[in-house]
Amino acid sequence: MAAAAPLLSLLLFLLLLPASNSIYCDEDDCYDLLGLKQDANASEIKKAYYKLSLKHHPDKNPDPESRKLFVKIANAYEILKDESTREQYDYAIAHPEEVFYNTAQYYRAYYGHKTDPRAVLIGLLLIVSAFQYINQLTRYNQAIESVKQTPAYRNRLKALEFERTGGIASKKKGHKQMDKKVEEAVSNEVELQIHGVEKPSVWRLYGVQFILLPYFIGKASSCLLNLCV
Repeated sequence: MAAAAPLLSLLLFLLLLPASNSIYCDEDDCYDLLGLKQDANASEIKKAYYKLSLKHHPDKNPDPESRKLFVKIANAYEILKDESTREQYDYAIAHPEEVFYNTAQYYRAYYGHKTDPRAVLIGLLLIVSAFQYINQLTRYNQAIESVKQTPAYRNRLKALEFERTGGIASKKKGHKQMDKKVEEAVSNEVELQIHGVEKPSVWRLYGVQFILLPYFIGKASSCLLNLCV
């Protein structure tokens, strides 16, 4: 059953993923939007766009539907006027089964050159660091809860409560459950020694360590130079 889960997830992803050619002009055909055939040349594409823009441009035609159509026409023209993107679109039409390749080509062409690689790197580091911190926090909380279930922890709590109250609380309550507020206050005084699990720290996150890497390299280089001298 567990082995089938990844397969089901992949099938669901493929069903939700749009056809590789529809990412360009949605459900429309870019050539049809301009009233052209696929073998149209650059001059015919330009003429068709200007002809349709005169008819559907918002400054010429205030009709909302015409405005929506103009947006589609302008998008189709942007795709077909550029030789490289038109070639990618033609390939997507001819090879609709290559969904992942065509989708990657589309996003590379339209967003790859617009994104600063440094921003991408910082974004990836932030995402990785967030997952890292959540994972460390989850493991730490689970370890804390496990320690709290041990007799040694309970005995330590009772001993601290006895020290703070002088045994008065214990006489009044007998074997009743310890008051939650008292337990919370006393548990804060207990120093838990958990082997193999460290409390989450921002300074140990991959993103922070990467940012501080030049500082550590400079510091190490300085120490080596001082030793050499």
